[in-house]
This record gives sequence, C-alpha cells and structure tokens, in this order.
Amino acid sequence: MTADAACWNGRSVLITGNTGFKGGWLALWLSSLGAKVTGLSLPPDQDPSGNTAAGLQDESNTRYLDIRDAAAVDACIAAVKPSVVFHMAAQSLVRPSYEDPIGTYATNVMGTVHVLDAVRRHGNTDAVVVVTSDKCYENREWYWAYREDEAMGGYDPYSSSKGCAELVTSAYRRSFFTGKPGKVCRVASARAGNVIGGGDWSVDRLVPDMIRSLSRGASVEIRSPHAIRPWQHVLEPLSGYVRLAEQLVSDGGDLYAEGWNFGPADEDCRPVSYLVKYLTEAWGEGAQWHLADKPQPHEASFLKVDSSKARFRLKWDRRLGLDAGLDWTVEWYRRQLAGESAKQLTLEQIKRYEQQGMQA
Repeated sequence: MTADAACWNGRSVLITGNTGFKGGWLALWLSSLGAKVTGLSLPPDQDPSGNTAAGLQDESNTRYLDIRDAAAVDACIAAVKPSVVFHMAAQSLVRPSYEDPIGTYATNVMGTVHVLDAVRRHGNTDAVVVVTSDKCYENREWYWAYREDEAMGGYDPYSSSKGCAELVTSAYRRSFFTGKPGKVCRVASARAGNVIGGGDWSVDRLVPDMIRSLSRGASVEIRSPHAIRPWQHVLEPLSGYVRLAEQLVSDGGDLYAEGWNFGPADEDCRPVSYLVKYLTEAWGEGAQWHLADKPQPHEASFLKVDSSKARFRLKWDRRLGLDAGLDWTVEWYRRQLAGESAKQLTLEQIKRYEQQGMQA
C-alpha cells in the first residue's frame, strides 16, 4: 500500500505534463523517493501554477516543448532514455474542447501517438503509463460504474479524444510491445475520476474556481449543481499510477499491461452541490454561491468507474474518503494563501498519505 522507494531510487522517469496539477504532485512524490525525474511540458499558463508555486522546477529537469511536435518529443525521449514514462500531458477540460476541438484532438490523440512512437523507436523504456480519464467511456448515464472492458466513446471533443487515446494505446501495445521480440516495454493506461487537491489553479474547474472566489470573498458561480462525479483527492489516483508502474517493471509485468480504473468509493460519487456546500461551510467567513444564469454546453450528468480490478490485482485501495480529501484541500489552500511553502505543504501531505498506507 506504499510506494516502493527501492524501485524508484535512481530510476530515470519522464513525466509529460509535469507542470500541470497531477503531474506536479507526481514529480515531487517520485523525486522524494530518489527518482531522476525529467519533465516534458508546455510552460505553465497560469500564475500561480501548481508547478511554480511548489518549486517543482527545482525537482525535475523540465524540457519545455509542445507534445504536438513529434520531432521534439522524439529528441527528448532519445536524450533522456527514461526507464518509466508517465504520459500525462493533455488538454484536460471539457468546456475548452468545444472552443478548440482541433487543438484538443492534436494534443490528446496525436500527443499520445508521438510519445508511444518515440518509445517504440528508441527501445530504452521499460514501462509507459498513459493517463487518460474516466470520461473515455461511452457514457450512457448508467447508475452503475464502468469497468475497464466497456466501450470507449465520448459526447464532447475532450471525452472522445480520451477514448481515442485509449484506442491508440491499445493498438500500440498490441502491435509493437506485448509479446514482441527484443526489449520488452510494458504499456498500460490509467483512468481516474475528478481529482481535487491543493495546487490546482486551473481555470474552469470547480475547486480552483471556488478557491479563487472564496479567497477574495466573492460568491461562487456554479454551473451544474446536480451533476454527479467520482471525486477523489489527487494522491489517490497517483498512488495507483505509481503502483501500476512498479508492477509493469517487475518480473511478470506483461500481466499488468492493460487498462486500469482508479476511482473513488461509490459513496464518494456525489453531486456538485455536495462539494459546494461542504467547501463553503469548511471555508467559513460567510462564503456563498449562486447558480450561473447562462446556457451551458453539454456535460455528462452521471459518471463513475469500477476499480475492483485494481483493488484485487494491484492491491490498491483508497485511503481518503471524500470529506477527508476536501479537508486536506481546504487546509492546503488556506495555509498556502497564508504564506506557507506550497512545496513543503505538498510534501507534508504526501508523507501523511504514505503513513496511512503503512497502517492499512
């Protein structure tokens, strides 16, 4: 239930999208375990960003380039010779995908092709974890959770681009890696829920939008209060990605080269209104919210994933319930806005999370 420091100490790791929210936490976690982390990313487009606020530029040798540039990606992987690649670079939001569908597909689909093809050509990599999304599934608004063998799909450009990335990953795995002669590289994909936590400054995402409003005493604008999402603290899926990579590089790693869900418990699949109420009450200071009065583009109203396979085969499980994850999130932002080091806050929560795993 804890990360294996012996596996990561001295290992070369490439994280695409390391300047993003999840990528920044992962870079700091693996660096603390002794990994030699290199980042491949666009420069942060927000100020603050999770990367700059936590001082993660000091933790990873970041190569600033566009994942859509195949030659640049190839040159990076040739130079770094990573043992493990976590491919997390993405256009990661639904609403911007309506505004720029071409850019969304170019980043999420062809970006994945560029990474996997460079790995294929250079042959130095032991494992790749391609991070997609729970939205990769063809969402039929079922009340039960999606399993890994459900059909890929997506109503909007973002969701369908993640379904396409899964299909690309599967095709490359079967065509060029699994069961092929020569150096074995194990390729898996990981699908998580809606992730929350400190250091997320993304625009048009519920929790950071709320924090920006709450921190300046403004009423929070909410779009879809009844939409149900699989909420989880950022460390929950990251622990799954790390555990999966450890199994991929182990003896018998071929058994793990497939798709995996890392979602929350059923009781943590809650409507947006639950998070809004909890966060405003936890923040205090008379925090308020209101419903947006403009028409909104289509987003799924109900979605959750089944993580039974990860629990049984990877021995992975959640350590934080939703309420605890929200408490950790409020604590992180309050302390950071009060002047504490974001890097130290992040490391403190990673250590606390690891300690919970030791007690499991």
